[in-house]
Amino acid sequence: MAFISNTPDDVRVMLGAIGLDTLDQLFDLIPPELRLNRPLHVPPALTELDLTTQIGEILAFNQGSDKRVCFLGGGSYDHFIPAVVDQLAGRGEFYTAYTPYQAEASQGTLQATFEYQTLMTQLTGLDVSNASLYDGGSATAEAMLMALAITRRFGQVVVAESVHPEYRQILSTFLEHLEPKLVTVPTSLGQLVADAVADVVTDQTAAVVFQYPNFFGQLEDVRAIVQAAHARGALAIAIVDPSAWGY
Repeated sequence: MAFISNTPDDVRVMLGAIGLDTLDQLFDLIPPELRLNRPLHVPPALTELDLTTQIGEILAFNQGSDKRVCFLGGGSYDHFIPAVVDQLAGRGEFYTAYTPYQAEASQGTLQATFEYQTLMTQLTGLDVSNASLYDGGSATAEAMLMALAITRRFGQVVVAESVHPEYRQILSTFLEHLEPKLVTVPTSLGQLVADAVADVVTDQTAAVVFQYPNFFGQLEDVRAIVQAAHARGALAIAIVDPSAWGY
């Protein structure tokens, strides 16, 4: 929206509408000792070119994760999204402005979801990939409930401490009034140890939940973790960020 300044006549009309004579009267409620009775210490105005150069010099002091190694973890990983993704997402057979809750009016959304789930199962080798949920936390909870229904085991669900704490909190909330207990496996060194998983998994464990990359930005030993879960008949639930795999 373009800025259009008020003319003196505009100001006079507005002040008259609220029963004032001057703009200073707007600040009568502020005690005099709290007012700044001097001009602001603002440097002289610069030309547009000089200002752009100065701002560029200041910004150069910042170093982002694209310039330095990033240890943030917690989902803040280096990502590379190919340019073709936006082009494909905008094609008519995928694109829809309608809410995905209305399945009959969202064939594009359904098609994109199907393609995504198919690709994820091919990339990960997993039997199932869920999609069309708002976030990773709710998707993890849905996967856990599916594991409980499939295995018919209601003793416990095992989750790695290296899983995002908010995701683990969501799992805990879902299980608060249900029979299964949520067992957290410590990851003091930032990664889940398969032997630690084997120590806590029982014949009543429905699933083992882990994240790749995990909350600390580490890559878990997926094969060993899955084998430890399957050895006792439990399912493995992987929280995966496919766009971080290139790093």
